[in-house]
Amino acid sequence: MPEQNPAMAEKSSSKAGETLGQRIQLARKSKGWTLAETSEQAGIGRSTLSKIENDQTKPSFEIVQKLTEVLGIATPQLFTQSTNDAMRGRRDFSQAGEGELKETPTYIHELLCVELTSKRMIPYVSTITARSEEDFEEWIRHDGEEFMYVLSGELLFLCEHYRPRPMKAGDSVYYDSGMGHGCISTSKEDAKVLWVSLN
Repeated sequence: MPEQNPAMAEKSSSKAGETLGQRIQLARKSKGWTLAETSEQAGIGRSTLSKIENDQTKPSFEIVQKLTEVLGIATPQLFTQSTNDAMRGRRDFSQAGEGELKETPTYIHELLCVELTSKRMIPYVSTITARSEEDFEEWIRHDGEEFMYVLSGELLFLCEHYRPRPMKAGDSVYYDSGMGHGCISTSKEDAKVLWVSLN
């Protein structure tokens, strides 16, 4: 099934405890690119990229998306990190309706608790604007697992190896996100879901 792919399937070779900046730097160096070459490819400033790699600034989702595209890193892998037993007592907060918005041709994502960039899961609320399988260019695939809970409306959950699954408010599904998947709204209003991506 064709579909828009917000997170590329290429696997990132990361070590436990790596920060967002370190993962970006590792991906850049694996391609043999300089800071200048990478910043030009991604359309961001060289100094901005340097600060990101040194964890001196928190990039917006738009900048992270540009870097994932040019470096070939899955978006969830950039926002999560492996177990780090030394890190304790962290907290983040999102006020209602004030998450970071990211719109794709098939979904409108509201990323939650975005101040913590190095975390083990990515929580976000999504509005499913897709109405047909043809709305997707390719299957969505990325590393890890996902949990999805339908908040409102009705949808059809599509994935490889299984029949399409109708879902309504209160239904939930947990699945391997490396398996091609996608959702289309079937109710009059666009369905809204809570997603949690785990690396």
